Amino acid sequence: MPTIVVDVMPKAELLDPQGKAVSGALARLGQEAFTSVRIGKRFELTVEGQVTDEVLATARQVADEILSNSVIEDVVAVEVVQ
Repeated sequence: MPTIVVDVMPKAELLDPQGKAVSGALARLGQEAFTSVRIGKRFELTVEGQVTDEVLATARQVADEILSNSVIEDVVAVEVVQ
């Protein structure tokens, strides 16, 4: 069965306290190659049957209206993985 993956991230202009904490931890552990971390959410929607253009459009609508909070988050990707 195919899966549609939806990635949601905090808006760039907002603080990301989880990302800041992980970034600080990486620095304390000597991992200096990474200058910042942003933490988001990943949703996997399993589809019964084929992923048509209509199903993908519905997934995008669900991502915008239900899976993300448009005030503080952006849907950055909606893609099909096999």
